[in-house]
Amino acid sequence: MKIIVLGAGKVGKALTQYLSNEDYDYDVVVVDLHAEKVEAIVNQFDVLGVVGDGSTYDILLEAGVSNTDIIIAVTQSDELNILACLMAKKMGAQNSIARVRNPEYLKQRSFMRDQLGLSMIINPELEAANEIRRILLFPSAFKVDTFVSGKIELAEFRLKENARLIGASLNRLDKVSKANVLICAVRRNGKLIIPDGNFILEQGDRIHVMGQHRDLVRFCQDINLLEKKTKRIIIVGGGRIAYYLARQLIEHGIQVKIIENNPKRCVELSIMLPEATIIESDGSDEEVLVEEGIESVDAFVALTGLDEENIVISLYAKQMKAKKTVAKVTRMNFMSVLDQLEIDSVVSPKNIIATHILRYVRAKNNKDDDSSVKTLHHLFNDDVDAMEFVVTPQTSFLNQKVSDVKLKNNILIAAISRERGFVIPKGDTEIRLKDHIVVITTDRRISSLNDLVRR
Repeated sequence: MKIIVLGAGKVGKALTQYLSNEDYDYDVVVVDLHAEKVEAIVNQFDVLGVVGDGSTYDILLEAGVSNTDIIIAVTQSDELNILACLMAKKMGAQNSIARVRNPEYLKQRSFMRDQLGLSMIINPELEAANEIRRILLFPSAFKVDTFVSGKIELAEFRLKENARLIGASLNRLDKVSKANVLICAVRRNGKLIIPDGNFILEQGDRIHVMGQHRDLVRFCQDINLLEKKTKRIIIVGGGRIAYYLARQLIEHGIQVKIIENNPKRCVELSIMLPEATIIESDGSDEEVLVEEGIESVDAFVALTGLDEENIVISLYAKQMKAKKTVAKVTRMNFMSVLDQLEIDSVVSPKNIIATHILRYVRAKNNKDDDSSVKTLHHLFNDDVDAMEFVVTPQTSFLNQKVSDVKLKNNILIAAISRERGFVIPKGDTEIRLKDHIVVITTDRRISSLNDLVRR
């Protein structure tokens, strides 16, 4: 499969890294105006590079657009991304993906897909806001990923000292909680563990739990992890993520206060978000945060343009007893260090968008088979994939029991959603037509259900 990545910025680099880490032979070409950025990516990853304006005919031709399977335009300019995708389609590219950040353009998303022929339109700020919203609406969790259009959730929790699961083995989970959930992965001291029934949980473990929302809430209640509903939130930084997030939270009846130091942006936000409280001030100033009530908020979200500032003020908010802290971090090089800090959740817009695009690429690599990956989430610093598939007549283990399926190593069938309910699979659970199956795996060559089994 040949892929052109237009734009060698943060998102372009993250996407190229993901593609180069895949166990498929992708032929990737990176295009950017800045020679030093292209050179850095070419030297770091096994890809080709072209220097020039990716929205021009000559540069697209040089990049080999005429026989390209997918062009992915992720430059800083929405207009350039759209134009490049339109030209690439006319020149022979099979599929096109454009990053579009302007809220006004997003209103025309269906037109751009249906009438202009763009395969996918993605907005990193909106996707980041969606992820933060899920975290804030489930205050006990540090991360929440969804499958089957939101019917199944995969939530991450940290076992605190008062959690009733500490010292318990997983085969005794039903003695602690009657919730229909599965603990499918554990991170302990920076190491990933896919646990069996004899695994004993310890304080400080970060556990990934699969289930429906009501069962996850009951699970938290049973093991003494349930937190009160979020009602008041402070957001520092008034960029696009803050706008999308505030709009969604207000719809859920949550009080939102945004602290932004740019006077012009404050006026814009006050017009776009009349129900929110907009404060023109420096959100990194300790006195300002105290004056605006940081000690009494349910959640604190740091969304400034500086990673270091977001980390520091999130740590301060935690020190001031904010119940939940979320920090936007662009550079994920130090995730292992961030895990040791008292920041509840870290969100990276570039990683979110790269994951969405990677799911699309894997599906296309599987020739759009109906059993291709429908949803993809990266866990544990991208060491593990959680993927959703749909069982079709072509599925090789259709109507077989789970215990009879010869799965490859490091693959766990974590959940099954079907028309009449949700199933935590056991050995005698039968795989049925149209089942939605969620799989946890470290294997990067999985793009369809038939890839799960040994040949």
